[in-house]
Amino acid sequence: MDLIIVLTVLAITAAGGIFAYFNRRPKPRKNTDSLYTDALNAMVRGDSDGAMRLLRNVVRQDTDHLDAYLQLGDILREEGNPQQAIKVHHSLTVRPGLSENFRMHIHKSLAQDYIAVHEPVQAQKEAEMILNIDKKDVWATEFLLNLAEKNKDWGQAAQLVKTLEKVKNEADITRLARFKVYEGMEKFESDDRIGAESCFQKAVTMAPNFGLPHLYLGNLFSENRDLVKAIDHWEQYALLDTKNGSLVYAKIEAALFDLGRFSEVEKFYQRALDKNPENLDALSKIANVLEEKGERSQALELVEDALNRYEDSVKLRLMKLKLSLQAIPPPQLAQQIDEIIEIMTKGSNQ
Repeated sequence: MDLIIVLTVLAITAAGGIFAYFNRRPKPRKNTDSLYTDALNAMVRGDSDGAMRLLRNVVRQDTDHLDAYLQLGDILREEGNPQQAIKVHHSLTVRPGLSENFRMHIHKSLAQDYIAVHEPVQAQKEAEMILNIDKKDVWATEFLLNLAEKNKDWGQAAQLVKTLEKVKNEADITRLARFKVYEGMEKFESDDRIGAESCFQKAVTMAPNFGLPHLYLGNLFSENRDLVKAIDHWEQYALLDTKNGSLVYAKIEAALFDLGRFSEVEKFYQRALDKNPENLDALSKIANVLEEKGERSQALELVEDALNRYEDSVKLRLMKLKLSLQAIPPPQLAQQIDEIIEIMTKGSNQ
């Protein structure tokens, strides 16, 4: 009897222990990788708050989930807390056993963090650490190039462009030429005219179809009263950069008049129009020249023909109005003005 009681007690005790074990055992947690995936999806949706909440949950459950820490720091920076982002990202650098690839990701995030807190020198160091690991890393090279441009360090910028050309196996001669022009502009501003001209000429050699160095060579020769060379370079600028060429129209006209070469003004504008038939600035200038020569009817015909193709051009309609002032009665002038107002009301900026 006693034996039965003892066995019964032991059985109850064992059952209680088993029950207590299963009752006290931690409930299964949601897989952290699944939480991390949810966080990434939230980031894609633009739900930064949701992503941050999920990432904090991940690192709370798994302190070795380094990707989650990295993303958490990036979100902190993007949400306006770069100092906290630096702390999170910097804490990752002391973790043991980091792969080279992951260390590069940390330095990339830190570089952006330091830019956000206006510490470009430290940001540059982080980008350089990436290149110490992989000297062909495109992101780090472009990051340093952007810093060099902001610092107006055109020599360093040019060197980085050359590095990118080798890495990407594609040339960017126009960008190199632009940096050389900027270098020349700085020399010009510091009264180094010889150095400035040398930079501009090198830029022309680098990129023969790049207009900008011709603009500054024209200005340089104009300052020296060498108007023949100035006109030549200004015209090359106008023909190569048809979008901004009108910037030198007045300069070319003035220089040609100073040289007594009046007849060449119309010819220049005709060359500009031939180069780009949609150049309404050049067309308007030709109309002006024709009017000044007393050929108003030809000027009006030129403008009206262009209006058949660009009927919403305010520039052309104003030119037509100007040419019509002495040729048509007031009611028709009023109608032209009304048409211009209607076009401008529609938001046309032509």
